[in-house]
Amino acid sequence: MDLDTTAEADRVRGLWQELGLPGLVDVHTHFMPDRVLAKVWAYFDAAGPLVGRPWPISYRTEEDERLATLRSFGVRAFTSMLYPHKPGMAAWLNSWSRDFAARTPDCLHTATFFPEPDAAHYTRQAVQDGARVFKSHLQVGGYDPNDALLDPVWGLLAEAGVPVVTHCGSGPVPGKHTGPEPIARLLARHPSLRLIVAHLGMPEYGDFLDLAARYPGVHLDTTMAFTDFSEASAPFPPSELPRLADLGDRILLGTDFPNIPYPYLHALESLAGLDLGPQWMRGVCHDNAARLFRLFES
Repeated sequence: MDLDTTAEADRVRGLWQELGLPGLVDVHTHFMPDRVLAKVWAYFDAAGPLVGRPWPISYRTEEDERLATLRSFGVRAFTSMLYPHKPGMAAWLNSWSRDFAARTPDCLHTATFFPEPDAAHYTRQAVQDGARVFKSHLQVGGYDPNDALLDPVWGLLAEAGVPVVTHCGSGPVPGKHTGPEPIARLLARHPSLRLIVAHLGMPEYGDFLDLAARYPGVHLDTTMAFTDFSEASAPFPPSELPRLADLGDRILLGTDFPNIPYPYLHALESLAGLDLGPQWMRGVCHDNAARLFRLFES
């Protein structure tokens, strides 16, 4: 997809400037080793089983250009969401993301894990190395978050207060361990976890809002929600909008950049179109994540 990112950047910046914000914080962006990202893009191109439909990549450019695009949009802080799909990958991915964060100061140092015997060891090492956020992808990884091999990992992250962005909803295609029930069991054992439910828990929106209401450490990110692309297959129930407004201090901007089949601007305009008010938008687009991650503090 060919996009005029210069013109788009002007409109994106105009949106947050009208809200009186200094910029955006996007908690769900993807930066990975080149060969891993190339495989991810090939999977989307082929509309693989975990994708389930045509999915053109809007920002298929080199790493430096993708970084420049985010910065031109006024994104002050973002993540390098990456995840393993098999054992033996996570420690290597964490090493790459540590180096990426070191050379990319506006990226929150991101790490990941997989249920394997050394998971607690490399997770502890990542936290010691300064990881600010972790990614857990239950759909792609195909694992149960309650796997005994992960119990020390969750305990460590809960104790350290490090947020974990978790793709646990059953969209776009259900997995063996997706849906609210495995996460409900996890939170019952680790109620202090700072868990960020990706995609607002799409399509089980109401169930994950229930969990957020029950556990104060649970947040939700807006990744792909409310866009035309997602509304066509997994519409957000209008009846849940009041609860989304009430939980406004725990909703965080996420986009899935660069792996989105529409312009970045569309994600922001879709949120603005909910008409939940400028205070809600300011929290979602910047202030909630800035508070959660203690960003920009002097």
